[in-house]
Amino acid sequence: MIHLQLSQCRLPGTGWGLLNLKGGVVVSGKEWTNDGNVHEVHSLKRRAARVTRPVPVPPSFVSMLRAHIDRFGVAPDGRLFRNEAGRYVDPSAYGTTWARAREDALTLGEHALMPAKRPYDLRHAGISFWLASGVDPAECARRAGQSIQVLFRYYAKFLAGAQDHANRLIEESMREWDGRSEAADEGLAGIWPGNAPEQLDRGEIPVGDIGSKGRYLLTA
Repeated sequence: MIHLQLSQCRLPGTGWGLLNLKGGVVVSGKEWTNDGNVHEVHSLKRRAARVTRPVPVPPSFVSMLRAHIDRFGVAPDGRLFRNEAGRYVDPSAYGTTWARAREDALTLGEHALMPAKRPYDLRHAGISFWLASGVDPAECARRAGQSIQVLFRYYAKFLAGAQDHANRLIEESMREWDGRSEAADEGLAGIWPGNAPEQLDRGEIPVGDIGSKGRYLLTA
């Protein structure tokens, strides 16, 4: 994201936006780059140099990017994020800022559990959130730039609150099932007589359903 340029962003005033990702920046020693710079721009992983990956972004993120641009502007080459000298943001710089943000945002108990220890952990949380929200895994993998196998192996993590959400879904289904059973009992037409099996065999008693207490409902 430190190489993201304004030309890659579609940031409407309302609704979802779009980031057209086309590469990343690798930090290495000057002796390992072609031009002697510390940062080197690479294409998307395992993709040709000009291949891009469009990724929709929610309205809240669009608002944050628009506010960032309004406040700080962009670099001469159109980059949204830069340091005071106009160069790329150093990983150690946002690592320090992230550590301070965690201390301010998390409780002592949460901090001890080490959630979101690194900024990169936000990627894990984001993809896990997509999956927990019911987004098709193939679409999650496309947006993340990963295969479905890698998606489930490394990124489908347990989210705080996911267990409670699952419990609520199960409770809702149980209440719905109980409601159907009670409604069936209220519509009970009668209890089977003792010779009901014989009458059923002769086709004299058409049976519709079974009540929650084991009583048979008659449709005739």
